[in-house]
Amino acid sequence: MDIQHTLVPLALFLCVTYAFKAVLDAVMRERLLKERASEETIDLILAGERAQRRLAALRSGILLVSIAAGFGLVQWIGWQEINAGVVAVLVGATGIGHLVFYALARHRP
Repeated sequence: MDIQHTLVPLALFLCVTYAFKAVLDAVMRERLLKERASEETIDLILAGERAQRRLAALRSGILLVSIAAGFGLVQWIGWQEINAGVVAVLVGATGIGHLVFYALARHRP
């Protein structure tokens, strides 16, 4: 199967999903402003969104570093073909990244 036949629909799905989320967030903010929600409520919602964005950036960074370490380990070992060992190293690196994120997010003040 050609990579373009897989990559284009995947990219389209990701773009549509992101656009849907952006529109949904904008509609929610507009409703809050229309209903004249208290300033405390708006501040709490915006602070929560800020915290979620920071946690998402932390998760992405940790996962990318752990996956890069997994690929580095595969390269260091010298494996040239995809086999069960390569997959195990990459899945293990991803799992370790998730656990590190969980530990850091749980102990967050």
